[in-house]
Amino acid sequence: MTTYLIKRLIEALVALALVSLLVFVGIYAIGDPVNLLLSSDAGPAAEAALRAQLGLDRSLPEQYLAFLGNALRGDLGVSFYFREPAIEVIFERLPATLELAAVAMMFAILIGIPLGLIAGMNPGTMLDRGIVTGSIMGFSLPTFLVGLLLIMVFAVWLGWLPSGGRGDVGSFLGVRSSLFTADGWSHVLMPALNLSIFPMAFLIRLTRSGMREAMSLDFVRFARAQGFSRGRVVRLHVLKYISIPIVTMIGLQFGILIAFAVVTESIFAWPGMGRLIINAINQLDRPLIVAYMLVTSVLFIAINLIVDLVYGWLDPRAQLK
Repeated sequence: MTTYLIKRLIEALVALALVSLLVFVGIYAIGDPVNLLLSSDAGPAAEAALRAQLGLDRSLPEQYLAFLGNALRGDLGVSFYFREPAIEVIFERLPATLELAAVAMMFAILIGIPLGLIAGMNPGTMLDRGIVTGSIMGFSLPTFLVGLLLIMVFAVWLGWLPSGGRGDVGSFLGVRSSLFTADGWSHVLMPALNLSIFPMAFLIRLTRSGMREAMSLDFVRFARAQGFSRGRVVRLHVLKYISIPIVTMIGLQFGILIAFAVVTESIFAWPGMGRLIINAINQLDRPLIVAYMLVTSVLFIAINLIVDLVYGWLDPRAQLK
């Protein structure tokens, strides 16, 4: 286990270095942030002073090496726009994005897996066809369209839920979250449901296919021949058999929700990292963009590590390599 963790740590550091390099080169090629930060009537002297202040008067290799040296000390630079440490700006918005992604993943699991089980246990029926059709719509409908429809129905027509914002933030055991207040839950329901549509459809199809495959295997037929009910066979044997690919996909989809919640956060004015990175790209805020990419990369790596550990727990035959 120790050797495995050390290996994963080395791989993570290499991946983070490559991500930071690619982002640095990409932003450098897009444009010059000084042109966006200064007014059009600023003179050459003001431009040169700002460029020196931000460290943009050096070559790209020099800037990148300076960034790596500071990053090893935990300093990812100062945001050009906010004039604050970039990592602090990211961490201010990270809890809101994690809340949204966690509730969305909860919806996807609580709705997607049971529907997939029902469809897999009743192949070829009208119920199965209806669930499959719904999952296809979940893959096909654009996120922004579903979000606008949710706002129109539940916020405008019915007036049941607020159309945007995070709501009141509560505190429990020193942890602050909008999930600790009723107002916070009323604000998170619609954006979380909107964000959960795609992973929900994915889990429906994955669970359904796993069920149909498992129900035709010998160990299931043997259990049924012994007189066990279909529900008991599913609970005791089939769920464990299909859990490994489902857990893997849940981890992958959760990382995707965190990294790509931009559209949902923009539609519902959710104050998370998604809206922040859009503004950072518009401002060519290099430290903030790099910090965002590194934080999301760390989250992806951590989630994948947890999934691997859970995989080994579910299937003791699997060895961590």
